[in-house]
Amino acid sequence: MRVLSKKFYEKTGFGTIQKNGGLAHPVASGPYVVSYVNPGKTITYKRNKQYWAQDSPTRKGMFNFDEIVIKYYKDQIVALEAFKAGEFDFISINIAKQWARDMKGPKFSSGKIIKKNLVHFNNAGMQGFLMNTRRDLFKDPKVRRALGLALDFEWINKSLFHDQYTRTHSFFSNSYLAATGLPEGLELEYLNKFRGRLPEEVFVQPLSAPVTIGKHGIRTHLKMAKKLLRESGWSVREGVLINQQGKKFEFDILLVSTSFERVMASYVRNLKKLGIKVRYRTIDPTLYTERLKAFDFDMIVTTYGQSLSPGNEQRNFWHSTAAAINGSKNYAGIQSVVVDSLVDKIIYAENRDQLVAACKALDRVLWYGYYLIPNWYLDTHRVSYYNKFHFPDQLPLYYSPFQLLMTLWE
Repeated sequence: MRVLSKKFYEKTGFGTIQKNGGLAHPVASGPYVVSYVNPGKTITYKRNKQYWAQDSPTRKGMFNFDEIVIKYYKDQIVALEAFKAGEFDFISINIAKQWARDMKGPKFSSGKIIKKNLVHFNNAGMQGFLMNTRRDLFKDPKVRRALGLALDFEWINKSLFHDQYTRTHSFFSNSYLAATGLPEGLELEYLNKFRGRLPEEVFVQPLSAPVTIGKHGIRTHLKMAKKLLRESGWSVREGVLINQQGKKFEFDILLVSTSFERVMASYVRNLKKLGIKVRYRTIDPTLYTERLKAFDFDMIVTTYGQSLSPGNEQRNFWHSTAAAINGSKNYAGIQSVVVDSLVDKIIYAENRDQLVAACKALDRVLWYGYYLIPNWYLDTHRVSYYNKFHFPDQLPLYYSPFQLLMTLWE
């Protein structure tokens, strides 16, 4: 957690404008101090010559630049073009299309600009299309599972993402906390206490997202989805999915980034084949945030980032108490005694074995609750930089692109 000066912020508040028009520079104790701020555009850091830990062995070889300028761009396409034009030196890419198509040209072929996939072992957490179970439409797990069967990841990955991504199979992806195989040992002991409240799949099926293979492709999954919907009281009449009360199956998907619209287009087409009408639209980030705080949505694309030492944040993600607190991240509205118990076991774990077992048990319970439709993740960082940096001989296991940058030198 960041350490902030209580005295400073009691006096100045956050975002205080000084007489010279700039923002008040915060009191800090890190390796860099704020030198200049152009709000919304740039922030300049200068090396802190009085940094208290500069001689610590844990900081050896780090923070080698006298000055660092961070530039902000509202549009990622504009940001990449600015990078290629030489406006700045280092960039991390999170759009597959940009990585595959837009990073070519003389500067790349000559070696002036380098692009690399750097392997990491960070906990990738979970990204998915999340359903708001506060809505009657999404209360039935069979319905939620059926909606997941309509996502054709293999087609999306090949056609839109240039085969760069791995399908997510866990809420703790790319880490030793992810549930694998069937539950055993302490993990099974935790789950057995709730066997009567859990679906049998938790005990007999490894976590695995649907895979569309073979000549029939997504068609097989759509047939399975249709069967599940029928079991839940939904049937197709004149091309429209309706229930016994005559209510149509239709909902909205709220987006905050236009980059997801092309993904949603293919997903919505598949849902249409089931008789489901779906509308998706991208809205202003501020409005989007307010809608999420009030749980005013049907479906969203959201990410649950995870550390390698999960703790109190799990209560904010999944616990029943968070479901009724506006502004929490229990967007799905999960209210489960089993989930609550496993969250507490994570928080109050007394050793690593207990923590791992509790995380794996929670992983299975959330997975077979079908609260969201798992997306995908990268086990590499896509970075590009001008050929002026030197790298350490060995990369760490866990790091972000910015943390990597702090170990480089010119």
